[in-house]
Amino acid sequence: MAGALKRFVPLFDRVLVQKAEALTRTAKGILIPEKSVAKVLTGKVVAVGDGARTEAGTTIPPCVTVGDEVMLPEFGGQKVTLEEKDYYLFRESDLLAKMKNE
Repeated sequence: MAGALKRFVPLFDRVLVQKAEALTRTAKGILIPEKSVAKVLTGKVVAVGDGARTEAGTTIPPCVTVGDEVMLPEFGGQKVTLEEKDYYLFRESDLLAKMKNE
């Protein structure tokens, strides 16, 4: 990770996610047309804010950390372009699930 991405720190309970690439080729090398490619609803957490704040002013730490793989909603997220790559900014509560490593 280079300069701008290292310096990017989401505020409060926001999470910066890099969406996974859609498969455009099968394992045997057959090209899949763009219309047939399913939406990719998973991504990797790249940066995490400090967490949500309560009315008392205490901080609730986020459930996800940098490097986690998460499931994303079909719609939503704010597109952010850093170093010519597209990332998406979500609130932690908008994330659907965290994928476990087995």
